[in-house]
Amino acid sequence: MLTPAHVQGFADVAAQLANRIGTVVLGKPEVIRLTLTAMFAQGHVLLEDVPGVGKTTLARALAASIHGQWRRIQFTPDLLPSDVSGVTVFNQSNGGFEFHPGPVFANLVIADEINRASPKTQSSLLEVMEERRITIDGVPHPVPQPFLVVATQNPVEMDGTYRLPEAQLDRFLVKLSVGYPSEDVEIEVLRGAAGRSPDTLDPVTDTNMIGEMTRMVAAVHIADPLYTYAVRLAASTRNHPQVRVGVSPRGVIALTRAAAAYALINGRGYVLPEDFKDLVEPVFAHRVLLSADAQLRGVTAADVLADALRSVPVPLAGQQVPV
Repeated sequence: MLTPAHVQGFADVAAQLANRIGTVVLGKPEVIRLTLTAMFAQGHVLLEDVPGVGKTTLARALAASIHGQWRRIQFTPDLLPSDVSGVTVFNQSNGGFEFHPGPVFANLVIADEINRASPKTQSSLLEVMEERRITIDGVPHPVPQPFLVVATQNPVEMDGTYRLPEAQLDRFLVKLSVGYPSEDVEIEVLRGAAGRSPDTLDPVTDTNMIGEMTRMVAAVHIADPLYTYAVRLAASTRNHPQVRVGVSPRGVIALTRAAAAYALINGRGYVLPEDFKDLVEPVFAHRVLLSADAQLRGVTAADVLADALRSVPVPLAGQQVPV
């Protein structure tokens, strides 16, 4: 049972983290808020944008703000799966095999330019992102908890990149775009470019506190009509005439988990329909596959989700949603 003190304490820590990250990632409070939402919801974050807008800086600032293990993996075409997950080697001194863990064994893993690695190497993250463990030679090895992957990628149209498969995209709770800064913010960045670095940040909290906060998310109240609302939003994408593959049940689970974390960040122990509306695009858009005809017509996943929000009635307080 969440008390008002618990809810306020959660919101205070989240605000401190957002403010600390905001000292090096200027002018992007909503992107920071959504990144924290994914972390507290035990999800993973995909940051997609053109080079030089601060994707890696955001990931490093988040890692620096939390006292825990973090590793950065620079994905390249020659990177091997064992370079990510680890490898079993023969120890001549004792005549046995030993597992040497890879950089994925950390609380926060920054997968930089993930779409520059081959699909074989990308697939090394599939198991650990879903099950929080790596199986090497038939032996499962759990990763530290809490566990978060923050991946960055350049747009797939750029040279030397591989498109992420749908199964891998579905592992990310949210897909975000940092975007270009406003003129005022960009001038402010230029004024203090040398002095602002994630390396200069002091931690706000530790992994034990983050783990406790993720457990609090599970206690957030979600009314039954809101569960129905989330399912019907997903069903609307599946039945849309311009969609080839709609949102999966995993996507619906991701939306409800994210909404619970988002409510706590905003100082509430309960979810509102507005939380779903704010999160439906970052959580659902990368899970919607458009038909070829829709792509030719210039239809986007955001257009499909806007149609879903217009067509699905919002449940009102005390209202019973008909089945």
